[in-house]
Amino acid sequence: MDQDVWNESQSGRRKQDFGPKVNFKKRKIRVGSFNGLPASSQKLVLRMQREPSLASFEPVEQCNLDYHPQRGAAIDPHLDDSWLWGERLVTINMLSSTTLTMSLEQSLSDLGPPEEVRVAVHLPRRSLLVLYDEARHRWKHAIHRENIYKRRVCSTYRELSAEFSPGGQQAALGDQLLDIALSFQGTPI
Repeated sequence: MDQDVWNESQSGRRKQDFGPKVNFKKRKIRVGSFNGLPASSQKLVLRMQREPSLASFEPVEQCNLDYHPQRGAAIDPHLDDSWLWGERLVTINMLSSTTLTMSLEQSLSDLGPPEEVRVAVHLPRRSLLVLYDEARHRWKHAIHRENIYKRRVCSTYRELSAEFSPGGQQAALGDQLLDIALSFQGTPI
């Protein structure tokens, strides 16, 4: 990864994107310079697909992120887009351990205001995390500054939503994106 260029990103992170350019507000996708996932990921994707829960997983985007404590790197609580990205988000945590914080606003009683429930998920070095179902669509996830102790690099893979899958309204575009992604000829955009 360090042989490719890292781009400065928000919250002190550095980033490498291997995916189409997307305007989520306007719901527009530009294939443009997208030329696939990196060749170095092909064996890893095949290995992921040997896991029964990921047998049908076909990523169309890979995002490499570099967190470093001296840069104050973090990512605020968020939900990933569900118009384009599908049911599963897969992250491989590398170089160092960290903690993923999952949070959910919910009413604990009929009388009081909603409260935030937080769950700390330990991510050991070289671990794989799959967010799906409620963890994907209801619980926000974050990496807080205080949980970055030394350099952490991760790769997050995203699959397409039903709208871009066979039978979906944009299935043809989904097929095109998958063909490009799974050529494994990508360079960061």
